[in-house]
Amino acid sequence: MQAETTPTAAAPDPGLVTYANVMYALHALAALIGITSAATIVGSFVFGLPSIVAIIMNYVRRSEVRGTFLESHFRWQRRTFWFALAWVIGITLLSLPLFLVIVGFATFWIGIAAIGAWVVYRVARGWLALRENRPMPLA
Repeated sequence: MQAETTPTAAAPDPGLVTYANVMYALHALAALIGITSAATIVGSFVFGLPSIVAIIMNYVRRSEVRGTFLESHFRWQRRTFWFALAWVIGITLLSLPLFLVIVGFATFWIGIAAIGAWVVYRVARGWLALRENRPMPLA
């Protein structure tokens, strides 16, 4: 069963395709910084300057992509950012009381690693679909 996608009636402006590529590149840079530094992938993605710039860019131009396949990519990127932030907050709140019995250290780092892997997957999947001019699923 294939997931539903948004309508692709209008062809997007090539400048907006480049703009979407820049946003994916900024998100990928944030993840790369997390991989190659003392920061975590998700920490760098949610709190790092490249992703913050990308999410602002997304909101600034999202009305210009309505009715094109790029609308699904803009939504995909927004959802990736906000869900990652929500899950970081959730895993932190879940792990805080468990730190008292030492288990929290494991739950926190396992959760952060899982969210980081999910972020890398979402950025890679979205960027590859954009390269092929395919819309992203509604999820």
